[in-house]
Amino acid sequence: MRIVSLAIALAITTFPLLVQAQGQAPAQTQGTATDEQILLRQVMTDKRAVYAKNLNLTEGESLVFWPIYDEYEAAAKKLDDRFLANLDDFANKYDTLTEDDAKAVLKEKMAIEKDRMALKQKYTAKVARVLPAKKALRYAQIETRVEVMVRGNVYPLIPLAN
Repeated sequence: MRIVSLAIALAITTFPLLVQAQGQAPAQTQGTATDEQILLRQVMTDKRAVYAKNLNLTEGESLVFWPIYDEYEAAAKKLDDRFLANLDDFANKYDTLTEDDAKAVLKEKMAIEKDRMALKQKYTAKVARVLPAKKALRYAQIETRVEVMVRGNVYPLIPLAN
């Protein structure tokens, strides 16, 4: 079972829906056979468009916000890569999963979740230092909505350990 391909495909189809819900034209969705780097680039473009539309940044705010956003996304990508690697490890061992394998997958899962929350808190605080409070709150709300949407669509695809 290629859970990773399904997860990426779902993430790709989720972002155009998010953009469309925000009043923008949906991006083209692509199949799982398409190069993952192209797909991920499209997701990031769509996500960036959602922030741009909803934050209504001034020129000065844009100059300080976008470098923080880009730094956050680069760090978040490393966590996403860890998540996908852990998911792939679980998928490869699914039929023969031992107690030790399960412990390792669980330990990495919890570490990723802890690191993701710490990263969100760190960068939300950075955003709050450079944007007005209402825009910083809006940023945090959008980030949470995007995360919930993507994770809410990906996690049901992952079979429970048996």
